[in-house]
Amino acid sequence: MIAEDLINHMLPPLKGTDDAHKAIVWMEEFRCAYMPVVEDEKLLGFISEEIILETNDIEKQVKDFELVGQNCYVHLDTHFYDILKIAANNKLQMVAVLNQDQNYCGVITIQDTLISFAQTAAVQLPGGILVLSMNHNDYSLAEISRLIEENHAKILSSIVKEDPLDAVKLRLTLKINQVDLSRIVATLERFGYKVIGRYHETKPEGDDKDRIDMLLRYLDI
Repeated sequence: MIAEDLINHMLPPLKGTDDAHKAIVWMEEFRCAYMPVVEDEKLLGFISEEIILETNDIEKQVKDFELVGQNCYVHLDTHFYDILKIAANNKLQMVAVLNQDQNYCGVITIQDTLISFAQTAAVQLPGGILVLSMNHNDYSLAEISRLIEENHAKILSSIVKEDPLDAVKLRLTLKINQVDLSRIVATLERFGYKVIGRYHETKPEGDDKDRIDMLLRYLDI
């Protein structure tokens, strides 16, 4: 999935000349904590009710507030994982989408993004999740895949990131097409890999909340 496919076309941007009262009304109407502010097709940033209340001036134009998230944007071809990264880095629940000319194309909400990803095969297919911690020089997805495939299983998807508890280590999260991970864990540990977490999908068809909860554990966010 890329940004172009995830734009929420129901969320219009505020114009820089709109007043703060309109911004608050729109945030209530669209149930958003933030709204994008755009002028002449350029992203000025995002405004929130908290920013407005700090000045206590509902007639003030939104472009005159201290907007946030000026760098909280991606381009049309940005991948799903990078969208989440940009949102997390800016501590916002939405991300603007710009074209190659840096013109505003729309906005993506993280909630919509997670729901869309939860509907992909990597999440929908039955299986379990393993989280491994290892040194940088011990990371080899090919080797780990070989060990997993020796147990008649396959990796559906993987995410690698720095271990937040140890900067010299990596944390690898795997979605595997088996629910019972016991033999796989035993094999990985026999070859020196440290398994720090495992999550099982107990029902072939969980409800949306189950899927999202499992996805959040998978993404570790």
